[in-house]
Formats: sequence, structure tokens, C-alpha cells
Amino acid sequence: MSEKDRSKKYDLTKTRVALFEGNQIRKAFYKDEWWFSIIDIVEVLTDSSIPKRYWSDLKAKLISEGSQVYEKIVHLKMQAPDGKMRETDTANTETMLRIIQSIPSPKAEPFKLWLAKVSYERIQEIEDPELASKRARALYEAKGYPPNWIEKRMRSIAIREELTSEWSKREVKQSKEYSILTSEISKATFGITPSEYKSYKRLKGKENLRDHMTDLELIFSMLGEASTKEITVKRNAQGFIENLQAAQEGGSVAGNARKELEQKTNKKIVTSENYLPKKKKEIDCK
Repeated sequence: MSEKDRSKKYDLTKTRVALFEGNQIRKAFYKDEWWFSIIDIVEVLTDSSIPKRYWSDLKAKLISEGSQVYEKIVHLKMQAPDGKMRETDTANTETMLRIIQSIPSPKAEPFKLWLAKVSYERIQEIEDPELASKRARALYEAKGYPPNWIEKRMRSIAIREELTSEWSKREVKQSKEYSILTSEISKATFGITPSEYKSYKRLKGKENLRDHMTDLELIFSMLGEASTKEITVKRNAQGFIENLQAAQEGGSVAGNARKELEQKTNKKIVTSENYLPKKKKEIDCK
């Protein structure tokens, strides 16, 4: 693959990671997520004078222990200190945190403590699902969303879970078929697919579309999914085809309501603007 073609697949322009303030950590946006230079992070956390050798030894150790981390590493071209583009080992956030766990360094300890805390919180949420809702609410508040928007967003999450729960009972396969059904609801509700919607709002990668919806966008999104659930249950839809028809009809209920409101207000519901007026400073991991 030529350098020009590869540059279309990932962003080579942003080279700083908020987690390592003051240090240059190369990163690239590839396959809808950030990938980080492993050698750069190893150098920061270990103060090694030869980080490449340190990573080589650590990689061999991980392989000998049976770790599958190496299989998840991707080689991407990044700008080297001499200014030339050279391939280097990169890892996404999940894999990078796993590598950090294997680094015996005081600088890596905060990350290990954070991982332990997150793991403990997830176990708590399994035992008491209400905690997940409370933490999500607190996170939206910290990001600056107002209480009335948060209430709608939390309700939209509940409605979505109710719908996917019905799909799981009705011979609908998760992932791909869920995605297709969701896309059909969106097309019938808003006239565009989720991916087109994200592009219209200029969102990247795994940025959540609904986190950037206005009140009305959220309301019509909820109406489309709630209507789909009601139609699905009423008809006792089974299998992908029957649920596809229910999704199209459920989305149409919301779509018709949206069009009627747009006609009466002479204002489009779908907006290209993100809900938050200003994005917070980019933080790839917390």
C-alpha cells in the first residue's frame, strides 16, 4: 500500500495523547479508533534509553507467557525522529492498557490502579445494575449536559435496551443484524442511516451519535425504537425478516411524526450541529 493510500485510512497529523501530558506520543486514527506507538509509551513509562530493546524483551516475555497481545498489534507508518515515515508497532487502547500492566515501573502504577478500580466498578454493576445508570448520569453531568437532556438520554438508553432484549428473544443475531435493524429504524425515522447521520454531524470513529443529538432528535429516536418494540411484541415477530418489517414500520411512525412537526414549524429536526456547543479537550482514555 502506498503512503498516500495508507494516509487515507488513518490520521497522521495528531501526535499528542492527553494521558501523557508533556510527552510526544505518536498516534494514528485507524479503523475507527486510536492506535498508539508502543515504543513511545514504553519510553515514557520506563525512562529506558533504548525503548525499542525494552519493548522487544517485553514482547518476548509476553509471548512466552502465552499472551495473545502480539496478535493484536498493528504496524503503522508514523513520523520518526529523523522526519521520515517508518513502520512501528502500535496498539489500540485496550491492548495498550494490557501492555502497561506488564511494565514494572512506578510510572505505570497509576494506570494499574485505574484498571483495578474500573474492574471493581464493573463487578459492582453486575451485582447492582442501577449503579451503571448512576455512573452514566454522573458522567454526562461532568461533560456539561443539562439535567433535562440527561433525563432524555437515560430514557433513550432504557428504551434501546428494551428493544434489543426483544430482538434477542426473537431469533435475531446480535451485531450485524442488530446493526441492520437499527439502520432501518433510523432511515424511516430521520431519512438517513446512523453512519450518514454521524458523517452529517462530523463525528469520528466511536463517538456516540446519540450523545450529540438535540432534545428533539433524541425524542424521535426514542419514538422510532419504542414503536418498533410495540409492533414487534404485538405481532410476535420471529426471525430477521419479520423483525426487519417491524423496524421499518416502527421507524415510519416516528418519521411521519417528524415530518408533520417539520411542516408545522418549518424547521428541520435533523441538525448538523453537535449537541454540546464546545467539545471538551480531547482525552482518548480515562
